[in-house]
Amino acid sequence: MPAFEPISAHGLITAIADAVRAEPGPVVVAVDGADAAEPRIPAERLAELIRTRGRPAAVVWSHDFVRPASVRLEFGRDEMSYRTGWFDYAALDREVLQAVRRRGRWLPALWDEAEDRSARAAMRTAAAGTVLVVAGPMLLGRKLDFDVTVRLRMSEAALRRRTDPGDLWTVPALLHHDAEHDEPAAFEVRWDHPDRPAIRMDR
Repeated sequence: MPAFEPISAHGLITAIADAVRAEPGPVVVAVDGADAAEPRIPAERLAELIRTRGRPAAVVWSHDFVRPASVRLEFGRDEMSYRTGWFDYAALDREVLQAVRRRGRWLPALWDEAEDRSARAAMRTAAAGTVLVVAGPMLLGRKLDFDVTVRLRMSEAALRRRTDPGDLWTVPALLHHDAEHDEPAAFEVRWDHPDRPAIRMDR
């Protein structure tokens, strides 16, 4: 049984930032968490701390790399649609991870989920030592080559409690994806109570 120890939210962000500091740039960090975990919040805090330490950093939100609604909803709102048809992980890999490493450029957004149209975002040039923090659900287990990985784990009860009622249909997909891709991240975090996280210590 893995051991988890309480850690403050600030302590967690600091520990991740310390791990990033040991990596030469560009660095791509995954903050994997269901929408109910609000992974964008710790991702933004991490990017802010990295910037205060003198490195450029930005957050990439996986919901800016969704497929068009005609593709996402082709088979309705069900588990497999969310797992395999919702997010364009291949585009995320091509336009963010591979682009920043091979070309020194990256795309902040591909698709506007709310308006269901191209995000019309321009490529950005990565300064030396750039850190990109990618936040969103089901990032791990996709063969994406992240340098530092963070998984915000939530119990089924917490997921159901904190997920918007209209999105409860996504919960089985999230649970089954995590069960099938249970390899530990560099930072495994219990996140049922984001103000009282606990970190896995046998990493």
